[in-house]
Amino acid sequence: MKKTVIIGASTNPSRYSFLAADNLVSKGHAIVPVGIKRGSVQGKEILDIRTKPAIEDVDTVTLYIGPRHQPEWYDYILSLKPKRVIFNPGTENPELERLLKERGIEFLEACTLVMLRTGQY
Repeated sequence: MKKTVIIGASTNPSRYSFLAADNLVSKGHAIVPVGIKRGSVQGKEILDIRTKPAIEDVDTVTLYIGPRHQPEWYDYILSLKPKRVIFNPGTENPELERLLKERGIEFLEACTLVMLRTGQY
């Protein structure tokens, strides 16, 4: 299945990034959680975004960090060479969308959880 990088991953079960990880795994998708908090989600260690971990064969990046915090990670997100980026509610960012478009990377302003539940993922 598609490898999804979750940027803004959290160990807090009430956070949408946690719920997305849970739903992605339950639907058979490989996940790579990335964030600033230590811990694990769905048995996967959260990789420290500050180290800009290299991740191969990325299908989707799903964003759970707001636009105010995204600029310092633009180069990192682009370096992952994802096929698409999902801007979950509250993460929409026209500047990053422009950078993705310039590189031919698909992007959606959508909700990963809704996409999974409706079979659109």
